[in-house]
Amino acid sequence: MRLLTLFVILFVGWLLMSGHYNGLLIGLGVASCALCAWLSLRIGATDSEGLPVHLFSRLFPYLTWLIGEIISSNIATAKIILRGTADPEIFEVPANQTTSAGLANYANSITLTPGTVTVDIDEEKAGTSRFLVHALHPQFGEDVRGGDMDRRNCDLEGMGTKLSGSKPLSGTPTKSTAKKVDRKSPGSISK
Repeated sequence: MRLLTLFVILFVGWLLMSGHYNGLLIGLGVASCALCAWLSLRIGATDSEGLPVHLFSRLFPYLTWLIGEIISSNIATAKIILRGTADPEIFEVPANQTTSAGLANYANSITLTPGTVTVDIDEEKAGTSRFLVHALHPQFGEDVRGGDMDRRNCDLEGMGTKLSGSKPLSGTPTKSTAKKVDRKSPGSISK
């Protein structure tokens, strides 16, 4: 079933991006998508982490929220740059995701949002992982330290109820236990 799902996703994506719909090109698209799906099966990339179909129902609300954050952060970053009021900071923030894919999604979400960059990831096998984050301005740092993005990523991963104080997507954000790091010597994340 996962193999068929992967093939359909690849083929629909191929059709949308191709723009040419004649017999030869559609046949080549079917062949290439079938080959990619088969290769994915052979290397074991169709498991629940490689093809997370369980996330599909929660993906649209998360992406809608993330795109809104990217737009508002773009505007705020432009204002800070044009006014010359940048005050960079580096800080640690906890990451409550349980899978490598969840941690990567959270780190990428921080980096996709203008004004913040995930610099380092300290992935814990047991317990809470931590990120080292650079923010262009303390306002951006407060947004990340507020814990809303962490909570939404946990909700996307399907583990929102495991977080203490976690609320559904429409709830209020939970405060994280982030701490500021000396920006002169960020180095690696200290325990």
